[in-house]
Amino acid sequence: MQLKYNNKEYEIVVEKKRSNKNTYIRVKKDLKVRVTTSIFTSNFTINRLIKDNYKSICNMIDKEEIKVRNNNGFFYLGKQYVIIHVDGAKVEFSGDIVYIGNDIDIDKWYKNKAKELFKERLDYNYNNFSRKIPYPKLRIRKMTTRWGVCNIKTHVITLNLELIKRDTKYLDYVIIHELSHLIHGDHSRSFWNLVRENLSDYKKYRDEMKEF
Repeated sequence: MQLKYNNKEYEIVVEKKRSNKNTYIRVKKDLKVRVTTSIFTSNFTINRLIKDNYKSICNMIDKEEIKVRNNNGFFYLGKQYVIIHVDGAKVEFSGDIVYIGNDIDIDKWYKNKAKELFKERLDYNYNNFSRKIPYPKLRIRKMTTRWGVCNIKTHVITLNLELIKRDTKYLDYVIIHELSHLIHGDHSRSFWNLVRENLSDYKKYRDEMKEF
């Protein structure tokens, strides 16, 4: 099955499960339209649901395509670069071009840059935080579903390595978000008021990060 939109065809993948009572339509980063439904749902009903939800599905496709564009290529501190591979073990920037040595482990390079920058921004935001909180231990790792995690018992904040690719304003937002959890462990109104207390434009940054 195919869905046509903007002169393109998107594959529709139907998965029927005995445990499913409802039907869910999602678009993942591979840009396939995935329909999860009951084993008793007829193909006629599925086609009708896709037709009835065509605009919503197209909106999901648009959002995922934006995410794909915003994650393809080489990004560093909010800027996208054209990659030119060269001999050696170096990373050098020139305008909109980044020269990357064939011997470079780019994830390790990102990690080294993140260790320095994330610690610097953590110290800055901690020292300017509006409440008295314990100084947290910082960890950095790749995460697929979260930008940051705070363990309120051990006072450990884990930041997503992918933040090194984005403008530092987003890094600051995530740090303030996690520092606020050292006061409020949930996402209550009090929590968000504390985030706002330390970053008035947090909603703007939070919404913009959905495109990553």
